[in-house]
Amino acid sequence: MAPPTLAQKDKKLFADLLSQYENRQLTKGRKTADQILKKYPEHGETMCMKGLILVHLGQRDEGINLVKEGMRKDLSSHICWHVWALIQKSEHKYEDALKSYIQALKFDKDNFNILRDTAVLQTQTRQFEGLVETRHNLLRLRPYNRHHWVGLAVAYQLNGNLAEAKQVLEYTEGFLRNVGSYDVEFSELLMYHIRILEDMGDFQSAVDMLESHDRTKGGSVLDRMAGTEVKARLLTKLKESNADDDQKTAWTERADAAWRWLLSQNADGYEYYKGFLANQGIDLANVTDENREKALEMLRGYFNVQFATAPHRLALHVATGQEFKDLIKPYLTNALTKGIPSLFADLKPLYRDPAKRQIIEDTVEEFRSTLAIPSPSTGDSVEPTTHLWALYLLAQHHSYLGRHKQALEILDVAIAHTPTLPELYMTRARALKRAGDPHGAARAMNDARLLDGQDRFINTKTGKYLLRAGMVTEADTIFSKFTRGGASAAVDLEEMQAMHYLVEQGDSYRRAGKLNLALKKYYVIQKVFESFREDQYEFHQYSVRKTILNVYTEMLKWEDNVRSHPGFIHAAVATVQIWVALYDDATLGPSLQPAETTASDVSSKKAINKAKKAARKGTARRRRCKQQKGRILSAATATQTEDKGLEPPRLRDDDPEGLKLVLAEDPLERADKYLTGLSELVPQNMDICFAIYDVAIRRKKYLQAVRMLTRAHSLDSEHPDLHSRIAHLRNTVSSLPEPIPAPVGPVLAESIASLLPAEVSLELFNSQYLQKHSSSPMAIVAHAKVAQILKAPQDEVDSILFTTLKEPVQLDHEAAFAVLSYLKEMKSPRAEEFRIACNDRFELSTLFRSDEEIAALRRSFTESGESPADGEALETVI
Repeated sequence: MAPPTLAQKDKKLFADLLSQYENRQLTKGRKTADQILKKYPEHGETMCMKGLILVHLGQRDEGINLVKEGMRKDLSSHICWHVWALIQKSEHKYEDALKSYIQALKFDKDNFNILRDTAVLQTQTRQFEGLVETRHNLLRLRPYNRHHWVGLAVAYQLNGNLAEAKQVLEYTEGFLRNVGSYDVEFSELLMYHIRILEDMGDFQSAVDMLESHDRTKGGSVLDRMAGTEVKARLLTKLKESNADDDQKTAWTERADAAWRWLLSQNADGYEYYKGFLANQGIDLANVTDENREKALEMLRGYFNVQFATAPHRLALHVATGQEFKDLIKPYLTNALTKGIPSLFADLKPLYRDPAKRQIIEDTVEEFRSTLAIPSPSTGDSVEPTTHLWALYLLAQHHSYLGRHKQALEILDVAIAHTPTLPELYMTRARALKRAGDPHGAARAMNDARLLDGQDRFINTKTGKYLLRAGMVTEADTIFSKFTRGGASAAVDLEEMQAMHYLVEQGDSYRRAGKLNLALKKYYVIQKVFESFREDQYEFHQYSVRKTILNVYTEMLKWEDNVRSHPGFIHAAVATVQIWVALYDDATLGPSLQPAETTASDVSSKKAINKAKKAARKGTARRRRCKQQKGRILSAATATQTEDKGLEPPRLRDDDPEGLKLVLAEDPLERADKYLTGLSELVPQNMDICFAIYDVAIRRKKYLQAVRMLTRAHSLDSEHPDLHSRIAHLRNTVSSLPEPIPAPVGPVLAESIASLLPAEVSLELFNSQYLQKHSSSPMAIVAHAKVAQILKAPQDEVDSILFTTLKEPVQLDHEAAFAVLSYLKEMKSPRAEEFRIACNDRFELSTLFRSDEEIAALRRSFTESGESPADGEALETVI
């Protein structure tokens, strides 16, 4: 049935309704809609507008239902589709909203507002072909607005059509000749044009354009530093292109002049030195014996620049042998005399070269012995702090190289020398952490915190170390010192998207076996990255309007790869491992449910209720503040506050502890959803390959599973986890009751054979691997896992794992803990025996203490005078 046609008077009323909505006169708009619907109850457009107004007024469910009903009444109305698109967009359903906008354009192809929103959504969803067409339509409607020309150029660039983008920019600049002498937007447009030319490989045109618009010659490129950086880079690229020797010489000289000017402005710019040397054919990352002396000569030219440390530091990277010795001594002397705490972090990249590492150690040891005994000829002229910083550097050096006892002994001397320096205790904490003592590390870091209670960095590090030691409550006490008053630290840090906290707390819960709480934290991390994706929405229109184009396009590239962040990868792999564990052991989820209430449960519930009460207090306090502000608003402003917006209200979490989550009936599907797209985003990550395999093999997606192992094999064919999974795949496929039919079966068999030839048995494959890696503890673990797959007796598997305690196996505390964890996972009767052996072997580590001893360590920390509650309180941020 055709929708009813409004009379002329009622059309005017509907136009008033649209105007009232745009001006956010929502109450009036609702009355107007009711007035129209009283006369035309089947008018779909009015129903949709009223539903939209109801959503704004906070009646979301009623409003959405009314919009849906209105759309059913009039599916040919662009207004109905536009309203529905607005609601979908508010729920961050960008793909669905875009479909609705495209549907709306079928009925009103020249609606400017719909076209503009469509362009933004096409950028958000990376549908660049459609974006070009939409930008063309916007330009056709508003040809005299330069922002639409710019938007079309950006659309062409994003779609990969650089030549068309260049043409649009040339035309745009043609009718923008009469710009002011200081037009920032035009300057950014020119820099964007130059970037397009560079991406096209037209370096000569880019250089010519840059020079014709040089600010020093009266041009319009205002940022001289950025312009010179681009010019130097372009001239260096030109030199590398096919040209005669005279041209190359000219370009080299011009590029050299540009790099020298940049270094005169910032003599500590590492990238400038890299470009400066690259212009002379010297790759700083791969210096050869032929160009080493020339590189040093060029760097020495900047040694006398006041306060510049970059040339001295880069010279250390280039120099070798005696030359390195001659350079490192004054460099260290200067840094130790000044007392630079970050000196070791500065030198650490040099440790890739064992010879340089040894020279640094010998030089610092020489300083140590010299400074410890004052020279009789000069008296005690050396500052005592120089000796202290030498000890500090030497302790970091030994700790980094795994010499934990030496590091701790040196730190004891340094602390006896100056017991009030927090950096010494922080280094002690790091050394203990590396030695496998998370509890001692937390205590040492807390000692550092007590020396400077106002230092947020040290407080944050203390919280992280406490989480690693399994002391979640104590960590929250620390974090609450600088979170919002009235709310718990956990809630506030989630809102602040504190990745370090979320990752560490998730890991802490997982180590404690609280998989439900760990999953909740890991899913919060996923939400953080989803919010990054949503946050870019507002910039699509703004950046084009303000002509912030180079930064904008870089941001889009960053957004496309943001999920490759190590924090997200770590959370994804941990989440998948938990879901796989829940799938493999159906009793694990129910076992995490709370048992009958005990005294400890009561105290725990009291603590939770207390935290919730504090959060409610904070919410109530903030609500009262808002109400007080509301009472002083003017009448005009008060009418605007009725607008609740289109964003859906934040849903209350009905499963705050993840108890329902771990009982989900589709763990593998949830794991697979978390991993979506990561195999293409981080193809070089072994952990992602293994995580996808673990899910795929259980979902019987055998081709996907073998594809992941093939990729992992190309990255590291000897990886222990790869060895056990290849055996697992072969065993799983060969144990199927029926062979997999074509076309999948033959392809799968061929792929498995490329990893493990069919004529090689699993027993032979496993024994050969152990012979090749007999000194690797993780290889022995992989060998034991394959033996278990082959149904070896428990005693045999245990015996294999116990060989890690014998020579020549190079067992460290981390590998030993992995072996112990596997023994516990198998419920081996010899797990306790292995724990005791490791506890005796690793004296500094507390990882192998009994549960009672670890509980005592935690209690002693809380009960001692070094409790996190002590120390100066931080100012609360409201």
